Amino acid sequence: MRPTFVLVHSPSVGPSTWQPVAEHLTAAGHRVLVPSLLHVGASGPPFWPHVVRAVRGPLRQVPAGSPVTLVAHSNAGLFLPVIRSGLDHPVAGSVFVDAALPARTGPTPVAAPEFLEFLRPMAVNGTLPRWTDWWDEADVAPMFADPGMRRTVVEEQPTLPLSYYEQRIPVPGGWDDHPCSYLLFGPPYEEAAAEARERGWRVAHLPGEHLHQIVDPAGTARHLVELAGMA
Repeated sequence: MRPTFVLVHSPSVGPSTWQPVAEHLTAAGHRVLVPSLLHVGASGPPFWPHVVRAVRGPLRQVPAGSPVTLVAHSNAGLFLPVIRSGLDHPVAGSVFVDAALPARTGPTPVAAPEFLEFLRPMAVNGTLPRWTDWWDEADVAPMFADPGMRRTVVEEQPTLPLSYYEQRIPVPGGWDDHPCSYLLFGPPYEEAAAEARERGWRVAHLPGEHLHQIVDPAGTARHLVELAGMA
């Protein structure tokens, strides 16, 4: 039985960032779930249990005992250890896609102190603007090849509380008791990819911007299948 792909988007954006890849994987005969984490910031800290519940919910569709492959983009990578520990389904593999890595031993801060200093002045009554509003147009535009997709991704984004980025996420021992791998798009995640290689994980490179999965969903899907050992 082939594992079900569970594509976990960054809580900073939304599930539309994985939808084109999901469509390619489905067309290739794979079962795919794209949980929505859009509301995890609305319930207050700690936020990581809400992420785990958001992923567990759709997995009720998957028969008990059926394996899954977890795929996380960007800061969703920090949640993979608690997601893996919170699932009833066996995890056949985890793929980090241009993603932050959990600490080797926890807990893992979501944001480094210097990044929090960047974020704090933007918060209004404790709430941050949408992720794409943090950056200049020169930084945002290259991530989108299609105006319609850009509109979808931008309009879907949540406005997260600053406290989301101030949280520390547990790293349960033994969470990586299965094959883990890393798919790098480009800087600034080259260091994370290098650390993944140091951990003995398989690493692949598909050059692109941070949201390259919406620009080249076919190439991203192909790499996920290969890294998951299902090619």
